[in-house]
Amino acid sequence: MTTAPVLAFTMLGARDAIASGMLHIEQQVDAIEAATRDNPGLTFDLAKTLIESACRTILTDRSVSFTNDDDLPRLFKTAVQHLPLLPPESSADPAARRSLQQTINGLSTALQGVCELRNSHGFASHGAGQARQSMAGAQALLAAQTADAIVGFLYRVHTQDRAPMERRLEFDGQDAFNAYLDDSNEPVRILDLEFRPSEVLFNVDYEAYRNALASWEPEEEPAKDAADMAATEAPE
Repeated sequence: MTTAPVLAFTMLGARDAIASGMLHIEQQVDAIEAATRDNPGLTFDLAKTLIESACRTILTDRSVSFTNDDDLPRLFKTAVQHLPLLPPESSADPAARRSLQQTINGLSTALQGVCELRNSHGFASHGAGQARQSMAGAQALLAAQTADAIVGFLYRVHTQDRAPMERRLEFDGQDAFNAYLDDSNEPVRILDLEFRPSEVLFNVDYEAYRNALASWEPEEEPAKDAADMAATEAPE
């Protein structure tokens, strides 16, 4: 009976994270790709370690505290809680939020499975006191693919959230909106100085200014009736 050859596996999501700045996981990714072919049991250990590295990196970048004693499910949960999983335009959509939460729950369940496989069949975990039945390459590949999907998704959301916004607005190019803000709010007075509300908002909280502009609907000028038009056009 012949055994099917093990095909080379490339981690796409994790390598995308490397290209986006998470350079320190490259050796781990190289090791997982090799282990799926040469040492399937080691794949479970490495998959767990890779997800831990990604979660710790994201939490550190976002100045979110965690401890060295936090296990992987806790790190994953904390990372998810501090990431904007939905884009701003979809964040208020309950159906989108519900569907994404179901997907996240699925990832969490898959992650728990990776942890349990690592504990029961990992090559280097906990120094087993007796020989363990080895897992086939298919199961190791599943663990590697799970880690790849989780790391790729989390880090992509993390970096997209921190990507530069579109081209910055010019204050002088929003005359009608600025006039609306100035007419709707009292001038800002500091000591003997007086500032336009529109200018203060633009310089103090640019994102609030941009969001208000995006939702602003200019009032249309009322149409002139026939009498007004006739009065306007009548000769003096």
